[in-house]
Amino acid sequence: MTTHRIIAALLGLMISLQAQSSSNLGCPPQISEPSVKLKDVDAGWMTFIAAPLYLHSVAVIDGPPERLGQLVGKHVATGRNAWTDTYDLRGPFPEGKWLQCSYGMLNEVVLAKRLDDRITACTIKGKKGDKAGQNVFSVECR
Repeated sequence: MTTHRIIAALLGLMISLQAQSSSNLGCPPQISEPSVKLKDVDAGWMTFIAAPLYLHSVAVIDGPPERLGQLVGKHVATGRNAWTDTYDLRGPFPEGKWLQCSYGMLNEVVLAKRLDDRITACTIKGKKGDKAGQNVFSVECR
């Protein structure tokens, strides 16, 4: 076997192992006050944002957030203030699989990120945070 073929085989193996390994993803824990901007406010009005928007919920969605493609995960309470949601992501997702991070007590602001198409499952563990409306999450996808 030539050196070129050995290198090509090793690269193929590394790519395959990377696709099979689990991927830890995370949402930013908050959106800071300076990053929230309001445009087209009537003249004479001044914007004031007193506190950051804390992460409130995390979910896997079908397609970009404007599609509102909320998926139903398997929900298990793991304690009084903790829970785990698991998502089976096998099957067709023509517009991709996305991770949705929602901020504010009523999920007023959403950040979303497209996931790798090769991901077939995600587990989201959540627990109540220290601030009102805040929750803390860990996300693992494979």
